[in-house]
Amino acid sequence: MSDDAPATSAPAATDAPDDATLLQSLRKWLRGRRLRNGEDLRTSIAALIKEHEARGASVEASERALLRRILTLHDLTVADVMVPRADIVAVEERTSFDEVARVFAEEQHSRLPVYRRTLDDVTGMVHIKDVFAFTGNRATFRLSRVLRQVLFSAPSMRVLELLDQMRRTHIHMALIVDEFGGIDGLVTIENLVEEIVGDIEDEHDEEETPHMVEERRGVVLADARTSIEDFEKLYGRVVPEDSEDDIDTLGGLVSSIAGRVPARGELVKHPSGLEFEIVDADARRIRKLRVRNVPPRPAGGA
Repeated sequence: MSDDAPATSAPAATDAPDDATLLQSLRKWLRGRRLRNGEDLRTSIAALIKEHEARGASVEASERALLRRILTLHDLTVADVMVPRADIVAVEERTSFDEVARVFAEEQHSRLPVYRRTLDDVTGMVHIKDVFAFTGNRATFRLSRVLRQVLFSAPSMRVLELLDQMRRTHIHMALIVDEFGGIDGLVTIENLVEEIVGDIEDEHDEEETPHMVEERRGVVLADARTSIEDFEKLYGRVVPEDSEDDIDTLGGLVSSIAGRVPARGELVKHPSGLEFEIVDADARRIRKLRVRNVPPRPAGGA
């Protein structure tokens, strides 16, 4: 395809060998191109998927899930993915070495916002490695000496724009400021990357087995990470076998039905008659669900 072809055109079948994966084809086609906007990217990826499948090439479930997340990013603002103000962990700029070290150890973050007097007066952020560089010389530690810059963003800023700004500035934390100048929330580059690739668990994250608890007849309290397969083993099918959606968990199922991440307290109804009450959630994910109208376990169910 020539360089002056419209950005929204699908790559020609000759752009990649038949056995190339969809992501390899996309990477080869996008190399060196400059798309005009996020809508160009959405249209181009959708056209590429159609072209890829028309050639008889299979699309891996992991590829499809990744590209679906990329397609939805165009519509997301930072307000959709930010950590809300109530959940921000920050330190005051006069905080001692021991106290800052304690907060890092307990919260297991690598960066913390630093403020003067109130959270609405953020002066920067501190990185864990800059703090522990003073381990042998705590008496000289001052937060003001190790402050790094943060970005400030309006809630309406697009996720892709902020991700690009973080990439260009090498500043990986942004504070979200409301129309009155107050701090509304916080976004890190990890938050944004997880919107594309899914949850990233590091070596400090504790492995917890998702579980379900029958609170009473017909009502089940479940971790949103509970697999659809595990739920269906106990209570019957909830996702049709011919469904094209790559839905693996109860949380993913509920978000798919709602078309977004529902808020805590919302009730989402499934076509089967099941009702999902959102017990715990934030702007990025559902954590816990209460499932109502659950049928009795079939004979032989675990």
